[in-house]
Amino acid sequence: MSTIVVDYDAGNLRSVETALAHLGADFTVTGDPDLVRRASRIVFPGVGDGAHAMRVLADRGLVDAMRDAFRGGVPILGICVGCQIVLDRTEEHDAVCLGLIPGVARRFLFDDGTGGLKERRLKIPHMGWNQVAGRPGHWLFDGVADGSSFYFVHSYYPDPASGADAIAHTEYGINFASALERDSLVAVQFHPEKSGRVGLRVLANFLERR
Repeated sequence: MSTIVVDYDAGNLRSVETALAHLGADFTVTGDPDLVRRASRIVFPGVGDGAHAMRVLADRGLVDAMRDAFRGGVPILGICVGCQIVLDRTEEHDAVCLGLIPGVARRFLFDDGTGGLKERRLKIPHMGWNQVAGRPGHWLFDGVADGSSFYFVHSYYPDPASGADAIAHTEYGINFASALERDSLVAVQFHPEKSGRVGLRVLANFLERR
């Protein structure tokens, strides 16, 4: 079975397909839970509302399929919303998520200078290019210079329960985890498919991982 790109009406599938095709990957775009369970590896993209994404996943039988694939050790790459909803919960409408990595997707809130919190001291969503500091020597960032910039579009960020699950960080008002790893799952808050050469290298590293 080829690499499966999960279609659940929450992904920017066209740019993901274009990037994978550029890399010569053998892949299939599908929302069929049986194909997801049988995948050799999974790309799990997403943009938009995390709570809505979870409802669609549940309606299509993909929640159990994703959990089964994870328990079976299938390599999985989550992207953007696909990075947030692998956690236990999202603050976006307080939705229960997949629970593959303990933690919460949190909305950006910034100190307003008086000890209070304010949503829009910095522009939300966090959109555009920003530096990613990857864990030194980590395979996902092989061939990517430390501090390289990747493309982001998000209003929520992953907050894993254990710092050991964070493999990269980015500064935007706070220092947040911009890439996660647990067992066969890696997930990135940025969009590698929109990040030029360095993004393609991250995708290639995932596709080549054994």
